[in-house]
Amino acid sequence: MGEKGREHVYIFDTTLRDGEQALQASLSKDAKVHVAKSLERLGVDYIEAGFPASSPGEFAAVQAIAREIKGARICGLARALPKDIEAAGKCLSVADQFRIHTFIATSPLHLRTKLRLSIDQVLEMTKSAVSLARSYTDDVEFSCEDAGRTPLETLYRVIETAIDAGAKTINVPDTVGYTIPSEFAAVIRGIRNNVPNIDQAIISVHCHDDLGLSVANSIAAISEGARQVEGTINGIGERAGNCALEEVIMILETRKDLFHLKTNINTKEIHRTSNIVSQRCHMEIQANKAIVGRNAFSHSSGIHQDGVLKEKSTYEIISPELIGLASNQLHMTSRSGRHAIKHRLSVLGYYEGEDYELEGLYEKFLALADRKGAVYDHDLEALIFLETDAEDFYSLEFLNAMAGSADIASATVRLRTKEGQRCEEAAIGSGPVDAAFKCIEKIAGKDIKLLEYKISAQGTGPDALGQVNLMILCGDKKYHGSSFSTDIVEASVKAYLAAINGLILAERIVSESRGGQADRQRIDMDHKNMAGAGQ
Repeated sequence: MGEKGREHVYIFDTTLRDGEQALQASLSKDAKVHVAKSLERLGVDYIEAGFPASSPGEFAAVQAIAREIKGARICGLARALPKDIEAAGKCLSVADQFRIHTFIATSPLHLRTKLRLSIDQVLEMTKSAVSLARSYTDDVEFSCEDAGRTPLETLYRVIETAIDAGAKTINVPDTVGYTIPSEFAAVIRGIRNNVPNIDQAIISVHCHDDLGLSVANSIAAISEGARQVEGTINGIGERAGNCALEEVIMILETRKDLFHLKTNINTKEIHRTSNIVSQRCHMEIQANKAIVGRNAFSHSSGIHQDGVLKEKSTYEIISPELIGLASNQLHMTSRSGRHAIKHRLSVLGYYEGEDYELEGLYEKFLALADRKGAVYDHDLEALIFLETDAEDFYSLEFLNAMAGSADIASATVRLRTKEGQRCEEAAIGSGPVDAAFKCIEKIAGKDIKLLEYKISAQGTGPDALGQVNLMILCGDKKYHGSSFSTDIVEASVKAYLAAINGLILAERIVSESRGGQADRQRIDMDHKNMAGAGQ
């Protein structure tokens, strides 16, 4: 069957909504826009950018994405509540075309314990919510939360009601990853055979990975006629995560002989998009993760190596180049010019003006090249993400840390404020990093608790870049910081500063948005009355 004869499967990405719910600290607006742009280039059909009613910051981030993204339709999530739907409609109105995705739980467990509603009340709320959403856009999606544990007759009634009210996409979420593929396939088959108006809507699926079956369940649903798959890049999300979109995409691509289906995805953007999501969300990719793990195309067995050298397809069913992996590793030195750096980054899938600014990155490249001698592809990728999104209220000007065989280490830190003021402190600690952190706490005047501190190597060998990811707590809020350096103490200090700069920026945003406090309190009350945004 030719390409023209293949049915289309819509790819609905919820990395910025369901995926972000699993992060320890929310993404900044700039980080969200960067991820959205990478998803646009990947070719996803829909980007669920967030939950506009949840906070002023979320509203602003979703609206920024709706303004900037033109190659994918932007979607906002809303509970089946008028204020949620109105917020989504207002937020997304800046886009030429957009989707409102509204939902309500349908399983007996959720109705009894969470919503305390009857099925008749749910049917009425479904009708009202979809009708209101249709007043903002003709592209409305409706989800039956916890569909995997909902009796089929109930599911059929709710779906029929939603379609009658104007929903064009019906999403069937396996919210807690409870079903197995044969069971989930039967649910989709039952919907197609028993909902009289199902021909007026596209069936979508949204599977979680609690039993490790999200991709298998999604593929089973596609086999039964579902034509939209919802998921996230790298499978990030609540609890055990969501369906990994890159896996579904490559299953459909690799097994065209079986499915005879197509997507709009540019598979050569998969590696780059996966890396951007990993770095922006501060979630390391498992080494043996299908498609995008660093071992996905490596061969250690002698028999495998011999086979691959003779013919790659003996042990590789996917070409690394097909997902955008560079086939070779080149190194650059301080003698490499801007054009060489720009070319190498384009080979790796990164673009000037979208992923990085050449002048700023080149300065960091030269500094790193002077320290390391040779700079490799993984170093260049690390430099892209070295920048923090928070405004630099504090920047590091001087650091001296000392440690020895004794229990006490010392550090001296000098910071420069954005107004140009220099602040210097000295402290002792249980190690050089601890001492440096205490210096920064004194300067910032914040009561901070370090919740998480992780070090990983970018590359191999003694000159590998050390990446530090950390999480701090101030009051009841968490803030993330990340940085790279060949000096792990320096990387730690810069990561700590990134977190504190984010803290200060967040405090200022809250202060500036106090005029909308009444609306926020009303939304909080709605949250108490109707819990959760998970599906």
